[in-house]
Amino acid sequence: MDYNNLATVFRTLALEAGALIMEIYEAGEIDVRSKDDSSPVTAADEAADKHISAGLRKAFPDVALVTEEQSDSHTQDVSTFLIVDPLDGTKEFIKRRGEFTVNIALVENGVPTRGVVYAPAKNRMFYTDAAGNSVEEDGPFDTQTVGQTRAMKVTQPDNDSLVVVASKSHRDQATDDYIGKYAVKDMTSAGSSLKFCLVAAGEADIYPRLGRTMEWDTAAGHAVLAGAGGQVVRFDTHEPLTYGKPIFENPFFIAYAPGVDLKHPE
Repeated sequence: MDYNNLATVFRTLALEAGALIMEIYEAGEIDVRSKDDSSPVTAADEAADKHISAGLRKAFPDVALVTEEQSDSHTQDVSTFLIVDPLDGTKEFIKRRGEFTVNIALVENGVPTRGVVYAPAKNRMFYTDAAGNSVEEDGPFDTQTVGQTRAMKVTQPDNDSLVVVASKSHRDQATDDYIGKYAVKDMTSAGSSLKFCLVAAGEADIYPRLGRTMEWDTAAGHAVLAGAGGQVVRFDTHEPLTYGKPIFENPFFIAYAPGVDLKHPE
C-alpha cells in the first residue's frame, strides 16, 4: 500500500465530500427518509457516498470497499479493506447541530491503521499521515495544499480526575451507570466520531460506548486515536476491538488514553 498516496486521497475525498454535504446542509429544508433498519438517510449521505466510493475505487481498485450506504452488497469475509461512513452523525446533521463527520479508513488484517475524520461544519479535520501518526490540520482547508498541522497525542490521565466524553444522541442510563464507576472531573458530549478525536487530541480521557455501532461508524476515529497513542477495546473483555466481523457490527467498546484504570462491567 502506498501510504503517501492513501493519505492524500483520503484527505482530498473527505474535503470534497464535506463540500457536497455542506451545500445540502445550508440549502434549506433537509429531506429525511428511513432505511430498512429505521435509521435516517438524506441526500447528503448518498451524494457523499457516491463521490467517495468513486474516488476510492479509482485510486485503489484492488482493495475491497465497504460503505454504509452500500452495506447490503458487501462481502463478509474480508480482513483488509477500505471502509467509509460518508456522513456519520446523520441525526446531528438533520438537527443542524454541526457535529457530523466524513469518515474514511483503511483496515489491515482486522486493524484500522489509517483514517480521516472531517467535521465540515466545525471546521476541524483529523487524520493519520503516511507514517500512521495522527495530526489535526488547521483550516481553512484546500484540496490542493495542506495547511498547518499539529501532532496529536493522548493525555496522561489522572484517574482521580478524568474527563469523559459520551454520545450526544445515544446517551442512556447504562452509560451513565458505567461512567459512575470513575472519578470524573468533567463530562462532555459530542456527536459522531468526534468523540474518538477528542480523546486523540488530549481533550478527553475516555469514551465508553454501550450501544450499537457499525464498523464504518468507528474505523476512522479508531485509526486516528491509535495514531495518537490511544486504544479501543471491547467493553466486555477489554480485548482489542477488531474489524471484519459478521455484518460489520461492533460490540460495546471503550476508547481511552492508556493509563486510564479501566473498570469492568458488572
